[in-house]
Amino acid sequence: MKNKTALITGGAAGIGRRTAMQLAEEGVNIIINYRTSKNEAEKLVSELSERYNTRNICIQGDITEYDACEKIVSQAMQEFPSIDIVIHNAGPYITERKKMADYTFHEWNYLINGNLNAVFYLSNLIIPSMRNQKWGRIITVGYDRVESAPGWIYRSAFAAAKAGLASLTKTIALEEAENGITANMVCPGDIVGDWKESVIEDSLGISDPSVPVGRPGTGQDVSRVISFLAHEQSSFITGSIIPITGGKDVLGKIYRERS
Repeated sequence: MKNKTALITGGAAGIGRRTAMQLAEEGVNIIINYRTSKNEAEKLVSELSERYNTRNICIQGDITEYDACEKIVSQAMQEFPSIDIVIHNAGPYITERKKMADYTFHEWNYLINGNLNAVFYLSNLIIPSMRNQKWGRIITVGYDRVESAPGWIYRSAFAAAKAGLASLTKTIALEEAENGITANMVCPGDIVGDWKESVIEDSLGISDPSVPVGRPGTGQDVSRVISFLAHEQSSFITGSIIPITGGKDVLGKIYRERS
């Protein structure tokens, strides 16, 4: 994938950071989008450039706003001839447990815009150039069993947005297949805290009985799948929703804990 360029939203930390490192190691130029994590983004860009000799930049912008997405894409296209890979990693999330009727209008709009509309905004702006070059990779992020549109108690807005995003991802895959553009979704399992930026080797030998494979999940478990989907030779894989859970029934665990 050398000389390709990837835009990673919310890429300054967590799984986004680990994905940036994975792709840069494979020769991909990286555009890190961030909203407030300027120091982290700048530090990551510097680290990528020094370690992997790729060309990397960071661009501030709130993807929940269309105008900001226009600015992100415009700035990126001033620095690179194309955006070949888009990884929609950013996804606003409210940790407070709230029933749907208790959400404020602002909270609901923020979650829907950040997890669903933002993908439309950026795809609307970037797909035309992907069509021109007859090549593109769009990768979205969901959650366990999202393709079946399950209910997720206390997470109504997030769950609704991601379920809609699963359908949108499949639709883009169908509509853009003739243009050499693939669209797929990855669904990380229960990967928390520092594990989001860890590599698989860090988890080997560490027992986690709650996961069928027996170890914690890491950011690299996810970034390796993203890298595979972004590869030139992965053109036959599109419209797929891929769970990366270690076999753990994440939503089922939540329901059991509540009962």
